[in-house]
Amino acid sequence: MNNWKEEDNQLSKTFKFDNFLDATRWMFDVSEGIEEINHHPTWCNTYNKVVVSLTTHDAGNTVTEKDHQLAELLDKAYNDFK
Repeated sequence: MNNWKEEDNQLSKTFKFDNFLDATRWMFDVSEGIEEINHHPTWCNTYNKVVVSLTTHDAGNTVTEKDHQLAELLDKAYNDFK
């Protein structure tokens, strides 16, 4: 997992894009994979950046294998998008 930071019981990372449209397209493109694994991120888009935080709420708001799996999916989608 590239550049993910684990602290305060969450994984976090900022993904940077060329512009707003690319950032929102990536969010849309990765949404299907997120639904397939049924584990949803907390994310925020500001212009060309998407800030993502991952934690497993039904495990007491801790980082679990689900979060690592989602982080890998997001990294792969980002690398494929670029």
